[in-house]
Amino acid sequence: MPSPKPAPTACLALADGTLFYGQGFGATGQVTAELCFNTAMTGYQEIMTDPSYAGQVVTFTFPHVGNVGVNPEDDETGDPVAAGMVVKWMPTAPSNWRAVQGLSDWLSARGRIAIGGIDTRRLTRAIRQSGAPHVALAHDPEGNFDIEALVAAARGFSGLEGLDLAKDVTCAQSYRWDEMRWAWPDGYVRQTDARHKVVAIDFGAKRNILRCLASAGCEVTVLPATATYEDVMAHAPDGVFLSNGPGDPAATGSYAVPMIKGLLDNTDLPVFGICLGHQMLALALGARTIKMNHGHHGANHPVKDMETGKVEITSMNHGFAVDSQTLPSGVLETHVSLFDGSNCGIRVADRPVFSVQHHPEASPGPQDSFYLFERFAASMAHA
Repeated sequence: MPSPKPAPTACLALADGTLFYGQGFGATGQVTAELCFNTAMTGYQEIMTDPSYAGQVVTFTFPHVGNVGVNPEDDETGDPVAAGMVVKWMPTAPSNWRAVQGLSDWLSARGRIAIGGIDTRRLTRAIRQSGAPHVALAHDPEGNFDIEALVAAARGFSGLEGLDLAKDVTCAQSYRWDEMRWAWPDGYVRQTDARHKVVAIDFGAKRNILRCLASAGCEVTVLPATATYEDVMAHAPDGVFLSNGPGDPAATGSYAVPMIKGLLDNTDLPVFGICLGHQMLALALGARTIKMNHGHHGANHPVKDMETGKVEITSMNHGFAVDSQTLPSGVLETHVSLFDGSNCGIRVADRPVFSVQHHPEASPGPQDSFYLFERFAASMAHA
């Protein structure tokens, strides 16, 4: 006879009252957030430490999560930022020469709750059909759950619309970055031959984005999300980079958009934006952003370059999008999603100002779009 199913030690409660029971791992306690799903087959550590996931619990559609453990080199920021994780199978002991810790212990030490044993197919279908729900995730080793309170907590979550989360994940003060992309056999090495001075605005920047800038020949100075136009220009940059980040771009735009408008109105500097930075640039140019039904989260998203006809497989993580119907004259749509036709890139005609919704730093994910960092470097060389 099969062994009896263990009693649940974790519960995921959706705002509509739907309940999922499973086995908890990582930290104990309770958290409320928006629920999304990610279809990437690799990179769970990078995903959990991506600042763009602030305020979200991530459902992993790929079942083998935790099998290669964790290690400090794969963190995209100092600690996990995603509020929690949902997986199909409980993590097994790590089997990888780079692992220094198991996933559950890593999550526990960093206060992040996780639940395993969940029908992630059913959960993913629910998200696709009804939109990203508000949820409460609880882990109690004794299996004691106040279901009414959990559902009420999920219903009480304010959601991400109108929420500025960039201020929560940005750096506290400026710093220099010179570490380049990982390469065998030396791993991460330092940039010693920088050709361009770049100011990177940290709305929740991933470390691998900064590494890509350094590998493209940039001397990178990182400034907090609230940096003003005057703060940026004080560094006399050759170009300005606008990073990824979490939350509603319209809320972050209350302080970021004036800075970007200052750059556009008073300089001819090259500007390059990714993810939230793409949305910030669009807002500064006069476009609008919209909340998506369930967003794009994964490392297998096809994006078409409208100017070359080339199709790139990209890594994405966003729940808001630029409304291409609101792009003003002189701003061209350069990339679109082949999943749903949503906007994935813009550029200003006759100026070295451009941005993309997807993540060309590919951590995790394909490297089809790395050329964008080289394009940014080339624009500074010819400025």
